[in-house]
Amino acid sequence: MRHTFRLPFLLLAAVALLSACSKNTSPAGNKVKQPFSGSAYESNNRFFRGTGQGVSAKQNIARSKADLDAKNQLAAQVGTNMRAVTDQYLGQTENAGAADVADKFQTLVREVMNTELADLRKIGEETYHNPETQAYTVYVAYEIRKAAMWRFMKKQARTNAKVSEQELKVMDEILDQQIKAAEAEGE
Repeated sequence: MRHTFRLPFLLLAAVALLSACSKNTSPAGNKVKQPFSGSAYESNNRFFRGTGQGVSAKQNIARSKADLDAKNQLAAQVGTNMRAVTDQYLGQTENAGAADVADKFQTLVREVMNTELADLRKIGEETYHNPETQAYTVYVAYEIRKAAMWRFMKKQARTNAKVSEQELKVMDEILDQQIKAAEAEGE
């Protein structure tokens, strides 16, 4: 009689243990896979890449928010990259005007970012609608070829009246190095 009582109890305990183990939960919650995630949508030596997400009750507003989010990511990457390049230039140069060149270079970067991003390409867009909340969620992904961005900056530097001939020569040198590095990665 004792064995008859133990068997259902052991079976019940085993079923409870197996069902608890099959739930793949973590203290942080369930992993969410979003569109445009992974290495194919991350910046590398050839491309600046940015992704954005926007949510709104209106589809066009959700798309605008996603676009803005992705473009802000791209602008931040370009700005950070150029700060690193100019800091490296300052470290390597004993030129008395190096700080002025670096300052004007940073100003040029900000002006370019405030006007337009060169060679901007949309590489993906997905739209979702939640019928419960009546909200649209839009995901976008953009990329910019680094070499094209650096060429655009060279062109912008030539049209800037505040840049002297010497400063322009230095900027061209820095940008040519960046173009060469970006194109070497494509081969």
